[in-house]
Amino acid sequence: MESTNHIGTRIRELRARQNLTQRELADRIFVARKTVSNWEAGHREPDVSMIGRIARSLGVDVTELLDDSDYEDEAPSPVVIVVEDEPILLTGFIHILENTLPDIQAFGFVSAEEAGVFAAGTRVDIAFLDIELCDESGIDLAKELSALNPHTNIVFLTGHSEYAGDALSMHVSGYILKPLTPDKVREEIRHLRYPVKGLS
Repeated sequence: MESTNHIGTRIRELRARQNLTQRELADRIFVARKTVSNWEAGHREPDVSMIGRIARSLGVDVTELLDDSDYEDEAPSPVVIVVEDEPILLTGFIHILENTLPDIQAFGFVSAEEAGVFAAGTRVDIAFLDIELCDESGIDLAKELSALNPHTNIVFLTGHSEYAGDALSMHVSGYILKPLTPDKVREEIRHLRYPVKGLS
Protein backbone atom coordinates (compact mmCIF):
# COMPACT_ATOMS: atom_id res chain seq x y z
CA MET A 1 0.00 0.00 0.00
CA GLU A 2 1.65 3.24 -1.13
CA SER A 3 -1.09 5.89 -1.00
CA THR A 4 -0.47 9.00 1.09
CA ASN A 5 1.96 7.20 3.40
CA HIS A 6 1.30 9.75 6.13
CA ILE A 7 2.39 7.39 8.91
CA GLY A 8 5.66 6.49 7.23
CA THR A 9 6.46 10.12 6.48
CA ARG A 10 5.77 11.14 10.08
CA ILE A 11 7.88 8.29 11.47
CA ARG A 12 10.78 9.33 9.22
CA GLU A 13 10.44 13.03 10.15
CA LEU A 14 10.20 12.39 13.89
CA ARG A 15 13.06 9.90 13.81
CA ALA A 16 15.28 12.36 11.91
CA ARG A 17 14.37 15.14 14.36
CA GLN A 18 15.82 13.01 17.16
CA ASN A 19 18.87 12.03 15.07
CA LEU A 20 17.92 8.36 15.27
CA THR A 21 18.90 5.84 12.64
CA GLN A 22 16.37 3.28 11.47
CA ARG A 23 18.32 0.66 13.42
CA GLU A 24 18.18 2.72 16.63
CA LEU A 25 14.43 3.22 16.35
CA ALA A 26 13.95 -0.46 15.51
CA ASP A 27 15.91 -1.48 18.61
CA ARG A 28 13.85 0.85 20.79
CA ILE A 29 10.59 -0.75 19.73
CA PHE A 30 11.90 -4.31 19.21
CA VAL A 31 11.28 -4.70 15.50
CA ALA A 32 13.55 -5.47 12.56
CA ARG A 33 15.29 -2.51 10.90
CA LYS A 34 13.73 -3.54 7.59
CA THR A 35 10.30 -3.15 9.20
CA VAL A 36 11.02 0.53 9.95
CA SER A 37 12.40 0.96 6.44
CA ASN A 38 9.23 -0.52 4.93
CA TRP A 39 7.02 1.73 7.04
CA GLU A 40 8.93 4.85 5.98
CA ALA A 41 8.95 3.85 2.32
CA GLY A 42 5.20 3.18 2.35
CA HIS A 43 5.54 -0.53 1.55
CA ARG A 44 3.89 -1.48 4.85
CA GLU A 45 2.00 0.25 7.65
CA PRO A 46 2.47 -0.50 11.33
CA ASP A 47 -0.15 -2.63 13.03
CA VAL A 48 -2.56 -0.66 15.19
CA SER A 49 -1.04 -2.09 18.38
CA MET A 50 2.41 -0.87 17.27
CA ILE A 51 1.32 2.74 16.79
CA GLY A 52 1.33 3.45 20.53
CA ARG A 53 4.76 1.89 20.96
CA ILE A 54 6.20 3.98 18.11
CA ALA A 55 4.64 7.16 19.47
CA ARG A 56 5.98 6.56 22.99
CA SER A 57 9.43 5.82 21.64
CA LEU A 58 9.44 9.06 19.63
CA GLY A 59 7.93 11.10 22.46
CA VAL A 60 4.77 12.16 20.61
CA ASP A 61 1.05 11.66 20.88
CA VAL A 62 -0.48 8.88 18.80
CA THR A 63 -2.53 11.41 16.83
CA GLU A 64 0.69 12.88 15.39
CA LEU A 65 1.18 9.60 13.56
CA LEU A 66 -2.44 8.94 12.60
CA ASP A 67 -3.84 12.33 11.49
CA ASP A 68 -4.95 12.30 7.85
CA SER A 69 -3.52 8.82 7.35
CA ASP A 70 -4.95 6.11 5.17
CA TYR A 71 -4.43 3.41 7.81
CA GLU A 72 -5.05 -0.26 7.16
CA ASP A 73 -4.48 -3.01 9.70
CA GLU A 74 -3.04 -5.66 7.41
CA ALA A 75 0.22 -7.56 7.27
CA PRO A 76 0.94 -8.91 3.77
CA SER A 77 4.17 -10.73 4.62
CA PRO A 78 4.81 -13.38 7.31
CA VAL A 79 4.52 -12.02 10.85
CA VAL A 80 6.90 -13.42 13.44
CA ILE A 81 6.89 -12.43 17.10
CA VAL A 82 9.42 -13.03 19.84
CA VAL A 83 8.42 -12.82 23.49
CA GLU A 84 11.41 -12.49 25.82
CA ASP A 85 11.44 -10.48 29.06
CA GLU A 86 15.16 -9.60 28.88
CA PRO A 87 15.35 -6.56 26.55
CA ILE A 88 18.99 -7.16 25.57
CA LEU A 89 18.26 -10.74 24.56
CA LEU A 90 15.09 -9.65 22.76
CA THR A 91 16.98 -7.13 20.65
CA GLY A 92 19.55 -9.76 19.74
CA PHE A 93 16.86 -12.28 18.80
CA ILE A 94 15.14 -9.73 16.54
CA HIS A 95 18.44 -9.07 14.75
CA ILE A 96 18.99 -12.80 14.22
CA LEU A 97 15.50 -13.25 12.77
CA GLU A 98 15.88 -10.19 10.56
CA ASN A 99 19.15 -11.49 9.11
CA THR A 100 18.02 -15.11 8.81
CA LEU A 101 14.50 -14.53 7.45
CA PRO A 102 14.62 -11.29 5.43
CA ASP A 103 11.05 -11.61 4.10
CA ILE A 104 9.32 -11.49 7.48
CA GLN A 105 7.96 -8.74 9.69
CA ALA A 106 9.51 -9.34 13.11
CA PHE A 107 8.08 -7.88 16.32
CA GLY A 108 9.38 -8.28 19.85
CA PHE A 109 7.58 -8.10 23.19
CA VAL A 110 8.89 -8.14 26.75
CA SER A 111 5.59 -9.26 28.23
CA ALA A 112 2.95 -11.87 27.50
CA GLU A 113 0.23 -9.24 27.89
CA GLU A 114 1.69 -7.04 25.14
CA ALA A 115 2.07 -10.03 22.84
CA GLY A 116 -1.51 -11.11 23.48
CA VAL A 117 -2.87 -7.67 22.60
CA PHE A 118 -0.85 -7.65 19.39
CA ALA A 119 -1.96 -11.17 18.41
CA ALA A 120 -5.61 -10.30 19.04
CA GLY A 121 -5.44 -7.79 16.19
CA THR A 122 -2.84 -9.30 13.88
CA ARG A 123 -2.36 -12.68 12.26
CA VAL A 124 0.79 -14.20 13.81
CA ASP A 125 2.44 -16.88 11.70
CA ILE A 126 5.28 -17.87 14.05
CA ALA A 127 5.74 -17.11 17.74
CA PHE A 128 9.08 -17.68 19.48
CA LEU A 129 8.22 -17.74 23.18
CA ASP A 130 10.41 -17.76 26.24
CA ILE A 131 8.78 -20.17 28.68
CA GLU A 132 9.63 -18.35 31.91
CA LEU A 133 8.27 -14.82 31.54
CA CYS A 134 7.94 -12.25 34.31
CA ASP A 135 4.17 -11.77 33.93
CA GLU A 136 2.90 -15.13 32.66
CA SER A 137 4.04 -18.60 31.73
CA GLY A 138 5.06 -18.91 28.09
CA ILE A 139 3.04 -22.12 28.03
CA ASP A 140 -0.10 -20.20 29.00
CA LEU A 141 0.70 -17.59 26.37
CA ALA A 142 1.09 -20.36 23.78
CA LYS A 143 -2.39 -21.60 24.63
CA GLU A 144 -3.76 -18.05 24.30
CA LEU A 145 -2.10 -17.55 20.91
CA SER A 146 -3.34 -20.92 19.67
CA ALA A 147 -6.88 -20.02 20.74
CA LEU A 148 -6.65 -16.77 18.76
CA ASN A 149 -5.23 -18.54 15.70
CA PRO A 150 -4.92 -22.35 15.69
CA HIS A 151 -2.42 -22.12 12.82
CA THR A 152 0.15 -20.03 14.66
CA ASN A 153 3.42 -21.95 14.78
CA ILE A 154 4.62 -21.95 18.39
CA VAL A 155 8.35 -22.38 19.00
CA PHE A 156 9.46 -22.39 22.62
CA LEU A 157 12.72 -20.58 23.24
CA THR A 158 14.15 -21.39 26.63
CA GLY A 159 17.19 -22.19 28.71
CA HIS A 160 15.34 -25.00 30.48
CA SER A 161 15.14 -28.47 28.95
CA GLU A 162 12.64 -29.72 31.56
CA TYR A 163 9.73 -28.12 29.70
CA ALA A 164 10.16 -30.33 26.64
CA GLY A 165 7.41 -32.68 27.83
CA ASP A 166 4.92 -29.82 28.09
CA ALA A 167 5.88 -28.71 24.58
CA LEU A 168 5.36 -32.19 23.19
CA SER A 169 1.96 -32.52 24.82
CA MET A 170 0.88 -29.24 23.20
CA HIS A 171 2.13 -30.38 19.76
CA VAL A 172 4.01 -27.13 19.20
CA SER A 173 6.18 -26.55 16.14
CA GLY A 174 9.51 -26.46 17.91
CA TYR A 175 11.65 -26.19 21.01
CA ILE A 176 14.92 -24.25 20.99
CA LEU A 177 17.39 -24.26 23.84
CA LYS A 178 19.05 -20.86 24.15
CA PRO A 179 21.05 -19.28 22.73
CA LEU A 180 19.11 -18.63 19.56
CA THR A 181 21.29 -18.94 16.47
CA PRO A 182 20.64 -18.60 12.73
CA ASP A 183 21.14 -22.36 12.29
CA LYS A 184 18.55 -23.13 14.97
CA VAL A 185 16.08 -20.74 13.34
CA ARG A 186 16.56 -22.33 9.92
CA GLU A 187 16.12 -25.81 11.37
CA GLU A 188 12.83 -24.87 13.04
CA ILE A 189 11.57 -23.13 9.89
CA ARG A 190 12.14 -26.34 7.92
CA HIS A 191 9.91 -28.24 10.34
CA LEU A 192 7.02 -25.86 10.97
CA ARG A 193 3.77 -27.55 11.88
CA TYR A 194 1.80 -25.16 9.66
CA PRO A 195 3.37 -23.96 6.38
CA VAL A 196 3.80 -20.20 6.08
CA LYS A 197 3.23 -18.63 2.68
CA GLY A 198 5.95 -16.19 1.62
CA LEU A 199 8.62 -17.61 3.90
CA SER A 200 11.86 -18.17 2.03
